[in-house]
Amino acid sequence: MKVGDRHYRSIWRDAQTGAVEIIDQRWLPHEFNCVQLDALQDFATAIRDMWVRGAPLIGATAAYGVACQMARDPSDAALGDAFDTLHATRPTAINLRWALEDMRALLSRQPESKRAEAAFARADQIADEDVETNRLIGLHGLEIVREIAATKAPGEAVNILTHCNAGWLATVDWGTATSPMYHAHAAGIPIHVWVDETRPRNQGAQLTAWEMVGAGIPHHLIVDNAGGHLMQHGLVDLVITGTDRTTASGDVCNKIGTYLKALAAHDNGVPFYVALPSSTIDWQVHDGVAEIPIEERSGREVTHVFGRGEDGRTQFVQISPDGTPGGNPAFDVTPARLVTGLITERGVARPSRDGLLELFPERRNAG
Repeated sequence: MKVGDRHYRSIWRDAQTGAVEIIDQRWLPHEFNCVQLDALQDFATAIRDMWVRGAPLIGATAAYGVACQMARDPSDAALGDAFDTLHATRPTAINLRWALEDMRALLSRQPESKRAEAAFARADQIADEDVETNRLIGLHGLEIVREIAATKAPGEAVNILTHCNAGWLATVDWGTATSPMYHAHAAGIPIHVWVDETRPRNQGAQLTAWEMVGAGIPHHLIVDNAGGHLMQHGLVDLVITGTDRTTASGDVCNKIGTYLKALAAHDNGVPFYVALPSSTIDWQVHDGVAEIPIEERSGREVTHVFGRGEDGRTQFVQISPDGTPGGNPAFDVTPARLVTGLITERGVARPSRDGLLELFPERRNAG
């Protein structure tokens, strides 16, 4: 997507030097900073401390982290260290494990002299595949938006609610939940997006809203608890979120608060869709609530907020009393029964094992 007049991916290799660069998302929307990642620990820090975030982007970043490690030391020990170090950064997003296992399987078959070249080629391929996957997700989601738009009066917008940031900043480009929005906007379909703030890190307020401004898509930022009220009054036509891990039975694990949106949507007859690349499906897991590990992040993310003061300076501000600890589960699980459909690169699947296998029959014996 474009930032100003330049097209950016969220992660890329410099055309001249081959260095890996990222958009450092910690400072958005107030500052746009790009940084170079070199050593393995740079990549681990970027993932753990959320310089990059979003399941697909985490996977691509990990792949590049392995490649940079192979350029420094292509030994089996270094490959194992890269896998372990990066895998320990974020436990919930399945794309991280998927990318690392993919890289390890490829590189373990290569002689050490060829590992760096093969690793960078595969990391580039993972990034390119992610872009195309998300473009296709957008085209399939576009048809859902188009069908709703056909029921509207001429010029009346389709109102879409989204939670967290499943935008191009969470992937290499296009995004998952936002890709249908970008395609609909480009097709001239009037849309309006309700952007959940997404406490405690405010990815909706800081990232999704920033993306909407950049794309020129009409939107409003709302507090996390406003969604149900809007649905009760007919002001939401559909919900589209992303997911960090989807079970083989169609449960979806996404940013904390997604489950509550799904409950409100179900109670009000609002379609609830989840957009995801197939790499986010964990075919080994069937009960999301019981089996998916939920990352518990620092309580400081709850007790402090980041923003720009009236003097123009960005800073962290404490909002709670001294001595009050913050509890911070980062994700929750929405059961498949609350999901209308799963928007994948191959089409829209019913949220069930049978529904997923209709689109991915090659996984019939998985798990």
